[in-house]
Amino acid sequence: MILLQSPSRFLLQILKDRVLSGDKGVDIDCHTVEFDDVRYHIQFSMRNPKVMVLSVALPLAPPEAILYDGLPLGAIDAIKAAYGTVVQILDPPKDGFDLTMKINLTKLPSDEEQRNAVLTQIASVREVVLGAPLKLLLKHLSSKTMAPDVDKLVALVHRPNESFFLAPQADKVTIVYPMRFQDSIDIVLATSFLQEFVEARRTAALNNAPSCMWSPAPPLELRGMNADALNANAGFVTFVVFPRHVEGRKLDKTVWSLLTFHAYVSYHVKCSEGFMHTRMRRRVESLIEALDRAKSDAEKLKKLVHGGSFRRLSLKNEGNSHH
Repeated sequence: MILLQSPSRFLLQILKDRVLSGDKGVDIDCHTVEFDDVRYHIQFSMRNPKVMVLSVALPLAPPEAILYDGLPLGAIDAIKAAYGTVVQILDPPKDGFDLTMKINLTKLPSDEEQRNAVLTQIASVREVVLGAPLKLLLKHLSSKTMAPDVDKLVALVHRPNESFFLAPQADKVTIVYPMRFQDSIDIVLATSFLQEFVEARRTAALNNAPSCMWSPAPPLELRGMNADALNANAGFVTFVVFPRHVEGRKLDKTVWSLLTFHAYVSYHVKCSEGFMHTRMRRRVESLIEALDRAKSDAEKLKKLVHGGSFRRLSLKNEGNSHH
């Protein structure tokens, strides 16, 4: 199984190139898009080559997801905690974006290893912003407490117009994903994949992993949600996370894995579809080769029968042969 990486490789490469370029540099004004419709606008100016203006557009939030000034719960505090004085949040953000930051590369640590760690963290701004409410709730779980002023059911945006749901408690957090796919083949493959995913969790080697369940109908945790939020053509996946799953360094890994679960499933569904198409093409090619060989053998036999090896003699020719 392949796990998606948190840092944007494109954004990280631009940051590293600009750090290594010294005081030289060219104007940069480019856009890039990542999975689940997270968009970036990256700007550098020759007048100030060590300052980057980065704007981020998040997936369009559905009605049930609650945002604060256009950002998820705790996003501003998470940005300040992750980047310190290197990043300044610009208010208001640029038109068409949810967040605009000014990043001062002259304030990066002088130590190369620490500097690369900060650059990687900047390139992981998607996880910092979208994962902020999830990280906040799971931090409270690690200390077996409840976050203040949090509803019994929290909707978090992770894809355009789609949410997943958290039901936090002091001793556990239940996470529910309505799984939606547009293509009919993807629906069939995803349903099969998710059922196998649940079965794999029951193996002895994964005893310490969060419990996982799949059901075609909404679980009880989603009782009372509007019909649009419960529209899932590939069923519902439920994880139950306990304090042991978010201890120490496990927290960041758990946050990213939960935040990108739907993308993880989509990736493997597309890989499975591509693999099956490749196998079918190879099978067709082998059948064509077998037919070509059979055709070639038939033509050789036809030439052997009707060729110069046999000559039909008439009665007249036979009588002349006796003289």
